[in-house]
Amino acid sequence: MTRDTGAILKAFRIEGNGKGTKLEGDDIAKTIKDDALAWVHLDGNMQESRDWMKSEIGYLDPLIIDALLAEETRPRIMEIEQGTLLILRGVNLNENENPEDMISIRAWVDANRIISVERRPLKAVRDLQDLLENAKGPKNSGDFITMLSARLFSRMESTFSLLDENLDDLEELVLEDPDISERQKITEIRKQAIMFRRYIAPQKDVMVFLRASDQPWLDQAHKRRLQESLDRVTRYVEDLDAIRERAQIVKDELSSVLADKLNKNMYVLSVIAAVFLPLGFLTGLMGINIGGMPGVDNANAFWIFSAALIVLIILQTIIFKKLKWF
Repeated sequence: MTRDTGAILKAFRIEGNGKGTKLEGDDIAKTIKDDALAWVHLDGNMQESRDWMKSEIGYLDPLIIDALLAEETRPRIMEIEQGTLLILRGVNLNENENPEDMISIRAWVDANRIISVERRPLKAVRDLQDLLENAKGPKNSGDFITMLSARLFSRMESTFSLLDENLDDLEELVLEDPDISERQKITEIRKQAIMFRRYIAPQKDVMVFLRASDQPWLDQAHKRRLQESLDRVTRYVEDLDAIRERAQIVKDELSSVLADKLNKNMYVLSVIAAVFLPLGFLTGLMGINIGGMPGVDNANAFWIFSAALIVLIILQTIIFKKLKWF
């Protein structure tokens, strides 16, 4: 008798007709050891997951177990004889979480066993469970891989579309009403695109490798569906590159517009200073309290001086206009 473990989040016997039968207790280990296709999904945060794999599927290479339970992973694929280690990442769609904090799904797949591990809930895994419960799920290991990758990538669509729409809105704001506060928003979008691409680009390589795999449980129909996933993830990589480049262009445009505004304001201040520089000189000169100042004994001297200043302003304005200073 094998012990039950809370590390098993879900377990199914895959019947071959799209339906999955839930497994519990000793039935899990028993099914894993026979020729029936079984899927066991484990919680990678629990030590019991490692203990269960060592005791119930001891034929797995220790390197595979370590890869399945590693705290930090990057998308990768590795074939060992008739099985494949597959690590992919999906967008974090959990409540109050950042989408760019992508969640990994790790799986060992061969013709008769699928052992998957998660550290945080992933909606694509829940999708597969729902499909199996409604007799619309995978019929074999190849179906499982193609459906899992398709679900992972399809759930990314809305996130990347929203990212692109946000950039469109910011681009419009920069063109219509540029503000320095928009710089932080542009930087955030560019940062998100970079973080997404960090994990999406390697998944393109994984799909290419899987598409060319010679595993017997992957037939031509599976590879055609993998090609669809490859095309989709390739488009995502191209879209993220475009978003990153557009964000930089929008940021440069914002910086240029703000610099133009600043230069214009500085230009206006410079012209005003140029107009009032001689006036300040003259008023300062006429305000000194020493003998010999002209107009001291003339009651109309103030008004004459003020009129002279006004004439000077008019002359300066005419000269500046001819020089095209404004």
